[in-house]
Amino acid sequence: MVASSQKNKVPFTVDKQAGVHAIFAACPSDNSSMKLNAPPLIPPRPNLNVALQRIAMVSLFALFLLCLLWEIWLAPLRPGGTLLFLKALPLAFAFRGVSKGSLYTIQWASMLVLVYLMEGVVRAMSDPPGPSILMAWLEILFSSVFFFAALFYVRPAKRYAKQLKAQTEAQERAEQDVKPTATTQKSDSA
Repeated sequence: MVASSQKNKVPFTVDKQAGVHAIFAACPSDNSSMKLNAPPLIPPRPNLNVALQRIAMVSLFALFLLCLLWEIWLAPLRPGGTLLFLKALPLAFAFRGVSKGSLYTIQWASMLVLVYLMEGVVRAMSDPPGPSILMAWLEILFSSVFFFAALFYVRPAKRYAKQLKAQTEAQERAEQDVKPTATTQKSDSA
């Protein structure tokens, strides 16, 4: 009984009048006895570049207007326009999220914009000479600007998420390594 009371002996004294502050004052300064229970160090939140968000928003809006004007008025496939102007509609769904800086919206919009990039490349290479080729090159430009602005805007958040995941996994592994040794110590003392 005496040996077990010495094992459970607290390495600090508690002054009931001083309360909790006395407990923390009596703890070792290097926290060596509390390292296993220490909360994980959370990396600082990433700073997202507002200028990249604005560039993405402007290029998305320019691409939307270009798609509308191209197929209705500037260089439609048939005189008088076609229903191909509806290709701009999916871009409209991204306006709200991109303007607010929503990472999820910016990510899926960057994938969507690649369709417009492909259309621009195909039409720049296959359309007959005329204003349609200029429109195709503008579509390539706007979609590329949006894609790279979105990519570099989201990048710090992705790195932050990866660091948090790695840290959480390391903490879980450390906890799993501690649990088996604690059970073996109990079985050795029994």
